[in-house]
Amino acid sequence: MARKDAKRVPKEDSASALVDQVPGQAKVQAVDSGRFSAGDFAEGTREELSKVIWPTRQQLISESAAVILMVGLSATLIYFVDKLFGWASKQVF
Repeated sequence: MARKDAKRVPKEDSASALVDQVPGQAKVQAVDSGRFSAGDFAEGTREELSKVIWPTRQQLISESAAVILMVGLSATLIYFVDKLFGWASKQVF
């Protein structure tokens, strides 16, 4: 239940007020011209890459090994299923 003495934000300012209250949140600037700007793109890319949590060497090695293992197991399973259906089709036809 909201308190009666709480300060209310007008609807048109509510989005900008929320952006101002969130720490580390970049304000979205509207592009008036609608043109592509390589500088803005590079800056945006740099900001997004700074937010990436890069894996450690150990995480990279273990997750890569898991992917390679699963691909190998999947390929082996597909191979044997293909051989089974090939054998079955030779028996029927």
